[in-house]
Amino acid sequence: MLRAVVTRNAGGNLSVSLVAAEEGAEEGTEEHHLDCEFLETNSEGVEVCGEGPNPIMPEMKELAWTAGTFIVFALLMRFVLFPRLKKGMDARYGSIRADHEGADAARAKAQAEVAEYQTQLVSLKSEAATRVDAARQQFESERAAKLGEVNARIAEKRAAAAAEAEAARAAVHSQIESAVSSVASRATELTLGKAPAASALSEAVSAVMSVGAGR
Repeated sequence: MLRAVVTRNAGGNLSVSLVAAEEGAEEGTEEHHLDCEFLETNSEGVEVCGEGPNPIMPEMKELAWTAGTFIVFALLMRFVLFPRLKKGMDARYGSIRADHEGADAARAKAQAEVAEYQTQLVSLKSEAATRVDAARQQFESERAAKLGEVNARIAEKRAAAAAEAEAARAAVHSQIESAVSSVASRATELTLGKAPAASALSEAVSAVMSVGAGR
């Protein structure tokens, strides 16, 4: 019976050698097993240390599960998730676009209202200025008419007062002239012993009073 003997050198390499086991070996002799994680049986029926599976290369079942999962996820994304996402994005885009259009319409309406308000304001200002000018002209004409009436009344009253003053002055003048003539006639009579002629005395008194009034 052959028995494999495994030895490890200083570099850590394993070496396997086959030795023939003695037929009369004691039953209690310990069997030597390979100190290896992956054991393989060669063509001679001897267990040797194998390389084991490649840690980088995945197994076929792992590839199958990965491919199946990817396909299911791709189909789910294509026919379920992406349409919902696209629908939501389209709805949000439509809502945002509607909001923008509403904002543009509101802005345009506000601008139109502002322009109309400014036009009405200019019209109202022009109308107010026209009314103010008309009221001012009417006031000026009424004021001129009132002033004319007042001036006419004042002139009339002044003329009446002047006429009254002139009449009063004429009356007083005649009274003064008569009194002066009387006094002069009396004084002349007392001085000369006879009364002077009335016409001569009146002329002399009138001449003296006219000279005094002229000064």
